[in-house]
Amino acid sequence: MMKRDVLALWLAARDRRVPWHAKVLAAVVAAYALSPIDLIPDAIPVLGYLDDLILVPAGIWLAVRLIPVALMTELRERAAALDRPVSRASAALILALWLAGAGILAWFWLIRPE
Repeated sequence: MMKRDVLALWLAARDRRVPWHAKVLAAVVAAYALSPIDLIPDAIPVLGYLDDLILVPAGIWLAVRLIPVALMTELRERAAALDRPVSRASAALILALWLAGAGILAWFWLIRPE
């Protein structure tokens, strides 16, 4: 059910009938859920799984509530027939965020402003 909703949100982000604010949230949630790279890696104890247990379902819930019911039903039916889409752009964005964060931490750690 969650996989179907993520795919439906991926479709909603590209559908012209979806309101723009719901389209933006649907795109962010779907890109994050489908990305092979987590914002918080699962290797970090407890925190690594919080995004999978809290952030993704909460984002799905909110995005689904912003899309009209009849349209969401249609998108869910279309999503049931799809395979998992590949989102290289979202993977690149998450990787860039990680690299930027690592760079900022390295700058503060190596070049401590005194």
